[in-house]
Amino acid sequence: MKELNLKGKSFLKLLDFSPEEIEGLLDLAAELKEKKKNGVPHKACEGKNIALVFEKSSTRTRCAFEVAGFDLGMHPVYLDPTGSQLGKKESIADTARVLGRMFDGIEYRGFGQEIVEELAHFAGVPVWNGLTNEFHPTQILADFLTIRENFGSLNGKKLVYMGDARYNMGNSLMIGCAKMGMHFVACAPKKYFPNSDLRETAQRIAAKTGAVLEFIEDPKEAVRGAHVIYTDVWVSMGEPDGVWEERIRELTPYRVTSEIMKCAGEQCRFMHCLPAFHDLKTTVGKQIFDKFGIDCMEVTDEVFESPASIVFDEAENRMHTIKAVMMATLA
Repeated sequence: MKELNLKGKSFLKLLDFSPEEIEGLLDLAAELKEKKKNGVPHKACEGKNIALVFEKSSTRTRCAFEVAGFDLGMHPVYLDPTGSQLGKKESIADTARVLGRMFDGIEYRGFGQEIVEELAHFAGVPVWNGLTNEFHPTQILADFLTIRENFGSLNGKKLVYMGDARYNMGNSLMIGCAKMGMHFVACAPKKYFPNSDLRETAQRIAAKTGAVLEFIEDPKEAVRGAHVIYTDVWVSMGEPDGVWEERIRELTPYRVTSEIMKCAGEQCRFMHCLPAFHDLKTTVGKQIFDKFGIDCMEVTDEVFESPASIVFDEAENRMHTIKAVMMATLA
């Protein structure tokens, strides 16, 4: 494993890291995963305290940070949306300076990227982005570790993102693939492509790494030869209910089906950052069925439950990669 020199650095977006640093974090995550599987203690951060600030709730992100923190010997303190006055009664800068005096590191999951950037500017300790509207870098590390486990390497692997690519997942996968020399395809109607400024930034990175970035509207053309087809929910947290009808109408042609997987080829794996609307076993799924008469949205249950689906390996790897980020920036 290459020597990582990230102590004291915040983890806010993949744009801030070199391909070598990203690869180093993945190597560290793989090492820590092996130790976890073999019951080898790795309390590299014993005695440290971390704050987990959640303005948006999450199952995987909270569990991953808490378990990773405990495994490293740290004490995590969870602050839910009612547990802090961030930006309400207390400014972001003031909150950052208070938490930075009490904690060795701060995780933030919430809204605009500018919030986590401001936290990092004023905290004086590493800040980790657990999700913002624009970026989700810890998820991408988990995705890339999972791809490495299945295909051996990242360079040259083709990842097709199906659906709304304008927000954190589409943005982060595009940047991550550009950094790591991969072949990224956003497959959606043009209005759902990442914004032009970020695409230009990604293309400049790709020119240096040999990555290929494409933006294709035809699903069958887009997925041909793909190693991974990736999708996410069609309506993001915080968006109004009124957008469901529009998204279902415009994105149903981009649903991941068995036919789409066959078009890609037998080598293709299915990935999703979860939660997924693939059946009627959720309250929202039942509501959507009652209103629109569909029993799934971005992916069919057949694909989600198929041998090609590696979504739960991917979910587990959130913990291992988050552990690597915290250890690299604190230890």
